[in-house]
Amino acid sequence: MLTLIHTADWHLGQSFHGQERHAEHRAFLAWLLDTLEARRADALLVAGDLFDVVNPSLAAQELLYDFIVTAHERLPSLDIVLIAGNHDSGNRIELPAPLMRRLRTHALGRVSWLDDGSLDAQRLLVPLTDVTGETRAWCLALPFLRPAEVTGRGGQAEGDAGEAPNDYLAGITRVHEQLIAAARQRRQPNQALVAMSHAHLRGAAVSEASERPIVIGGEESISAALFPADIAYVAMGHLHRAQQVGESRIRYSGSPLPLDFSETHYPHQVVEVRLEGARLADIETLPVPRPVAMHRIGPAPLETVLAELEALEHDPALDRQHWPWLEVRVALEAPVPDLRARVEAALKGKAVRLLRLERRLPRSEDGAAPARVDLEALGPRKLFERTWQARWGEPPDERVLADFDRLQQEVLDDQGDERR
Repeated sequence: MLTLIHTADWHLGQSFHGQERHAEHRAFLAWLLDTLEARRADALLVAGDLFDVVNPSLAAQELLYDFIVTAHERLPSLDIVLIAGNHDSGNRIELPAPLMRRLRTHALGRVSWLDDGSLDAQRLLVPLTDVTGETRAWCLALPFLRPAEVTGRGGQAEGDAGEAPNDYLAGITRVHEQLIAAARQRRQPNQALVAMSHAHLRGAAVSEASERPIVIGGEESISAALFPADIAYVAMGHLHRAQQVGESRIRYSGSPLPLDFSETHYPHQVVEVRLEGARLADIETLPVPRPVAMHRIGPAPLETVLAELEALEHDPALDRQHWPWLEVRVALEAPVPDLRARVEAALKGKAVRLLRLERRLPRSEDGAAPARVDLEALGPRKLFERTWQARWGEPPDERVLADFDRLQQEVLDDQGDERR
């Protein structure tokens, strides 16, 4: 029996509406370490998007490398396989690979091609061993495939001279076929094949707001048929909603933390996979505790929102880095210039962090586009009046105009100070 833990989309270093989330990620990684130990895992598969941006902060990198070192100290026989996602830099993921291999960690950030134009498949095949050191499975570790890596000379098979050099999906198919063929040749009887990929599988459910399209041009989805039946388990990354695609053996683990307020209702988890010989024996999902609560209020009328804010439960004993995140959405029928002040007053004394205040505005009845105007001739005040009229269907009152005049004067005064 070989036990794997499948996770993905950590997005270490994420800036959440301008706020860092290191405390949440640190809590997740501590829970994951305990889970790996309690479940006696033989391997950990992290299917891409380790970081949130291609140039992660030092603090984000420290979280990852501290986790790897601690995992090796606590579980010396644990195999860790990391692949780059579309948010990651493949080169950055592979840069410390020689050092990480000493910690039984394999980091794959990109694919490469041999002189004859075939895929360098051997570097993408990682042996997964049990506690005795015997190879029980092979991981086909396929990082996110950028078009430049799978098209053109390197990504085309012999005899494809007439094929368009930017045939991205055909290039992806060739990579999968060559890697699977190499894995079949490499494995011995009773050894399982486990594929790991960071991609958008056709038919899978995407998140409302937080997932970045993988490839410009709309050709980012690939078919689950690329993974034939002799692949015992397919560990997918990229989509934040945990789900299976078609078959139980093909799964997105989902992100361990909500990455947007639209994801608060998702099940956030890791997946425990048990292999018996070459076949899949069992799958169990393990819920990830949420270290920081996330509240989403509205959209609703202002008075309803204010009442919900005042009724929010809070724990004053929490340290600030564990205060809940809050998004407030207010449906307005008329402008409320002091909206933020009223919302903040309702939250006064509560241990929550207001990250986002969204105003839901009524649409213009005619929906007509505004006429083109000469902005320089119009001037800031007239432009403001026309914008307000188009948005609200009525001109701004004297109080609003007085606020605008005062704000404009402050800007002009600041510019004057800079010139002096």
